[in-house]
Amino acid sequence: MSLTMYSASVPAFVRLLGNLRNILEKGAAHAESRKLDAATLTGFRLYPDMFPLTRQVQIATDMVKGAAARLAGLDVPRYEDTETTFAELIARVDKTLAFLKEFRPEQIDGSEDKAIQLKSPRGDMNFTGHDYLQFFVLPNAYFHATTVYNILRHNGVELGKQDFLGRS
Repeated sequence: MSLTMYSASVPAFVRLLGNLRNILEKGAAHAESRKLDAATLTGFRLYPDMFPLTRQVQIATDMVKGAAARLAGLDVPRYEDTETTFAELIARVDKTLAFLKEFRPEQIDGSEDKAIQLKSPRGDMNFTGHDYLQFFVLPNAYFHATTVYNILRHNGVELGKQDFLGRS
């Protein structure tokens, strides 16, 4: 079977978010078992000019829901970005997973040459569907999910590489 736009996107997004969900659950359990204020973890940032864990989750979910919608030619669902707790972040991941699971291959396959334009404070970004997925969405989604992992690992949550990769 050849790699298609759908197979390179939605299944990868679903796996990434499933693993992210498990990582967040471990973070919540860690805070509870250690009697920590969970906000110290959800509000933690690795460096002062980096986003906190909450924003990392928001961006990761925005990346993948936006990609699926744009590649399929649909409106991107808007989330309010008000999550502050592990439960709210997990609910956001679940909502995004449900959205992704609605897509069928025929909605996304063939979008390699589709024109994708993103508005940014730094100026418009223009892509083909292929370049948008391969060089913008996937690196961004994995970067922000990795940063969530790193924030929690830095704060003593018992995580390993398999938590990030998931089990096959």
